[in-house]
Amino acid sequence: MVKAIRPHASIPFDVHLMISPADPYLEAFRAAGADIISIHPEAGPHLHRSLKRIRELGAKAGVVFNPSTSIDHVEWILEDVDLLLVMSVNPGFGGQKFIPTVVEKIKRLKVLRDRINPECLIEIDGGVGSSNIQLLKDAGVDICVAGSYVFGADDYKTAIDSLRV
Repeated sequence: MVKAIRPHASIPFDVHLMISPADPYLEAFRAAGADIISIHPEAGPHLHRSLKRIRELGAKAGVVFNPSTSIDHVEWILEDVDLLLVMSVNPGFGGQKFIPTVVEKIKRLKVLRDRINPECLIEIDGGVGSSNIQLLKDAGVDICVAGSYVFGADDYKTAIDSLRV
């Protein structure tokens, strides 16, 4: 899909690989046009090596945290990370309800990010909408994925405009 859409878009392609192991697919996704490749810590035995490989391929490297995934080890890899993606639903399908406990995780990540790698972005995916967008921004989120909120709306523009805070 990335390869098919890439020639028709000039915006960066942010790819979240929900596969394990992820390493065998990094080169193919980069070759297809992925600009940012995010992987789960559980997707292979050597997260640091995988992040280095993503950067060697010329892409930005991201780490994905499921709602129950600890962020305790992020301090040791943060210098090699361009994006921290926090899942605020359990991955697998769209339209799930936001898990509010991830707000504290975002705040903790922001403190670490600001201290170690201020250029790293914090992204959130899952249950994002106009009712929680300000809370997420205040917690430290830089990028919000609001797929179901936008694509489930009758008017995409109105939905997107309601997210601009």
